Amino acid sequence: MDKQRLIIKGGRRLEGEIALHGAKNSALPILSATVLCSSSECVINNCPRLSDVDAALRIASALGVKCRREGSTVITDASSLTSYEVPTSLMREMRSSIVFLGAILARTGRCRLSFPGGCELGPRPIDLHLSALRQMGAVINEEYGYLDCSCPKGLTGTEITLSFPSVGATENIMLAGVLAKGTTIIRNCAREPEINDLAGFLISCGGKIKGAGSDVIEIEGVKTLTGCVHRVMPDRIAAVTYLCCGAVTGGELIISGADAGHITAVTGIMKNMGCNIYSFGRDKIYITAHRRLNAPSTVRTMPYPGFPTDAQAILMALSTVSRGTGIFVENIFENRYRHVGELCRMGASIRVEGKVAIVEGTDSLCGADVMSTDLRGGAALVVAALCANGESRIGGLHHIDRGYENIEQNLRQVGADIKRI
Repeated sequence: MDKQRLIIKGGRRLEGEIALHGAKNSALPILSATVLCSSSECVINNCPRLSDVDAALRIASALGVKCRREGSTVITDASSLTSYEVPTSLMREMRSSIVFLGAILARTGRCRLSFPGGCELGPRPIDLHLSALRQMGAVINEEYGYLDCSCPKGLTGTEITLSFPSVGATENIMLAGVLAKGTTIIRNCAREPEINDLAGFLISCGGKIKGAGSDVIEIEGVKTLTGCVHRVMPDRIAAVTYLCCGAVTGGELIISGADAGHITAVTGIMKNMGCNIYSFGRDKIYITAHRRLNAPSTVRTMPYPGFPTDAQAILMALSTVSRGTGIFVENIFENRYRHVGELCRMGASIRVEGKVAIVEGTDSLCGADVMSTDLRGGAALVVAALCANGESRIGGLHHIDRGYENIEQNLRQVGADIKRI
């Protein structure tokens, strides 16, 4: 059981620069894609030190991939796989483990794994993944919580139209299609920047992919992939988190190593709230907020390029001390308001009605003992604690550690009174 806590004494203005780490949601599918490379090493730069990334490396190692880390670089060698089965204990550690399915099946022709674990955000069925792979020739038997998959005649490219632009399903189809016979076309696919990053990695390995970033991706199958050198894109949700940390404390921050173009749906709302945000140089974002912010009008989570569901809880924490009433509409996950009760323990005024949360801004929050119930909800509690009166103790840090590298060190170096015990 996780006994660690973050102790935060609020009320300190943040000033300085925070260097952003690589994107969790990009590193995980790229690490699964290294399974496809049957010759030479893959060198993955800017690969964040996160518990989810560690779990992905343990899965790869269990398959026979040789993995080693040198600072922020991970080197893998998948030239000789020894297994097509992912241990159940590793599958349960994170939801994104399902993305290994397409890669293992394409490389070995077999795959056996259990249903994935991860944050409890409500139903996130993998039926889109399984339906697509079946259309490509996979035979998938589901029983006793396991998926036993094979493709006796190999995977064959086909045209697949997704009923929802699922990021995970798009990634699994890309990973399967890159070694499939013929051409795979994905319609209504996800357009997230992480999809572009995965496509860039696969192309560097010898894959033939067109259209990543649009709603139609075309993949021409090749016989083999080789290793490459690739740099993981910056973590856009971590960038949003640190911007909100600066804003909620009336601070002045520079986020370096960021891509402002990835988060315009969020920064546009924050500017309307009263934040001064602009980008400069190749990869820096500046934010300052010297007065109490206005509440956002209506925030609706949508697939990219809309407002990301991963940023909903984080912006809500900022809204709890804004002037006026903010409305949040969660359209992606039905159980993504679990952080609301913990924010209310700190004095926030939030009412939830189905998929709608109504936030009445208050003058201030109070420090309290609170618990992270999921990754982004935990980040929201950190944002709230930074501006709260008194001391907050945040538990459930294993959730936060899944997506943030050295969060307490990053915040301490810009003036936060924060420590881990």
